[in-house]
Amino acid sequence: MKHIYTGKTKDVYALADGNYLLKFKDDVTGEDGKFDPGANTVGLTIEGAGRAGLKVTKFFFEILNARDIPTHYIDANIEDATMTVKPATAFGKGLEVICRYRAVGSFLRRYGMYAEEGQQLDAFVEVTLKDDLRQDPPISEDALDMLGILSKEEYKILKALTQKIGTIIKEELEKKDIELYDIKFEFGRIGADGQIALIDEISGGNMRAYKNGQYIEPLELEKLMLEA
Repeated sequence: MKHIYTGKTKDVYALADGNYLLKFKDDVTGEDGKFDPGANTVGLTIEGAGRAGLKVTKFFFEILNARDIPTHYIDANIEDATMTVKPATAFGKGLEVICRYRAVGSFLRRYGMYAEEGQQLDAFVEVTLKDDLRQDPPISEDALDMLGILSKEEYKILKALTQKIGTIIKEELEKKDIELYDIKFEFGRIGADGQIALIDEISGGNMRAYKNGQYIEPLELEKLMLEA
């Protein structure tokens, strides 16, 4: 096993069989000691956050794989806080894709002249560049195509997958009376044909979810979702 990359919330290792191992850490993104799924810096460390994030990730990826939605997920070891995944190629230097159901966070900061806090949105898809230096700027379909990051045909696939996956996760949360406000995904190309697939993780650290109007912290989300 060879160490490849040290990330904010996960470390990446190459395995001898060509797959990769993701090691989940207890670091979460945020600012000033407060968790924020949209932040591009590590804000705090929460004991148990890595395993909690992996449990939720495993739960959702197994649902997606059972529905034949393309992902990089192979399996997970909760005790070791590791996930085995297929190799994937990023779009450019990496994209983040947000599916929004309510106006909060950076959407509200940008569009607050027109949007009210908590206003319902119709699975609005937003793509941003993974670029800490420029604070992850949003990018349009045309710009993605012109800059050679993602073709317009690929964008259509990406958007459709984002909304389909977002709906599945939203419906699963609703079974526990939890409302999904927004969720952040990452996609890449897998396999010889470069199929667009969901990569990275699907956890409380990637979403804003509320129950009875109260925000749910990542560790609490894992308990609500997975405990009987």
